[in-house]
Amino acid sequence: MRLLTNNIVPGNQGRIFGTNATEPTDLSTIKKSILALRGIKDVIVNDRVYPREITVYSTIIVTIDKIESLVKSMGFNALPIEYGHL
Repeated sequence: MRLLTNNIVPGNQGRIFGTNATEPTDLSTIKKSILALRGIKDVIVNDRVYPREITVYSTIIVTIDKIESLVKSMGFNALPIEYGHL
């Protein structure tokens, strides 16, 4: 189970992160930076909710720590959102 909780795994589900960035320019910069990481396929920003959500899709296993550290280096937070299992 740690594989799923500590990583972004390849596939169509992606991983959702909440962020405290609110400005469109900041969200765009975060998106571009995440897309530059090896193995990242797509990044979708949902700016209609608070906290803003960033969904990250990958082609390889990418650690959540890598995303958190990258966004933190830009002065913001990116925390994985855990939704309850049905």
